[in-house]
Amino acid sequence: MLTYDEFRGRSAFAKEELLAFAYGRLVKDPPEHFHARLPAPPMLMLDRILEISANGPRGRIVAERDVHLDDWFFQCHFLGDPVQPGCLGLDAVWQLLGFYCNWRGGVGSGRALGCGEVEFFGQIRPRDEVVRFEVDVRRYAELPAAGAAMVIGNASVLVDDDEIYRIQKARVGLFRDIHYPDFPLPSERSRGGKMERE
Repeated sequence: MLTYDEFRGRSAFAKEELLAFAYGRLVKDPPEHFHARLPAPPMLMLDRILEISANGPRGRIVAERDVHLDDWFFQCHFLGDPVQPGCLGLDAVWQLLGFYCNWRGGVGSGRALGCGEVEFFGQIRPRDEVVRFEVDVRRYAELPAAGAAMVIGNASVLVDDDEIYRIQKARVGLFRDIHYPDFPLPSERSRGGKMERE
């Protein structure tokens, strides 16, 4: 486990640390409202963060995921023509941006907020080796009055060093008081729907 200061001071994270973050066990002294998580496997689309840095409101993230012949999506998408769904590459970028918000000091539960243009001009197949995500953080901001933080970034997704996707203006926010820790029990947060904007 890391202290919160150690977490915020790191410039790279190994797979074990990303898994610990997904299960809420990486930071031993989190601040109040620190509820964000990465998805747990099989939805975790990252194996390591090679670089994470900030420069004012901007920053950079570089991460990788190893491709495996038995990845769950190759078993169903598509039979006889296995290919990783492009939406999972976009989700990996959202996962990285949510992690970045926490690393920068934002608190709350992470939610994808959308993206601009997405271009797919390649594919990920079972015999490929490594997918790399290069994210250029264009803006990070904390919104204390709203109890939120937000990040916007542009990303390139590469497989074995060939760029195959481009994603513009991917957006993620952290929000307080929306987490649902008592799942699967019914509670005031056990239903979704439209989130109110202030």
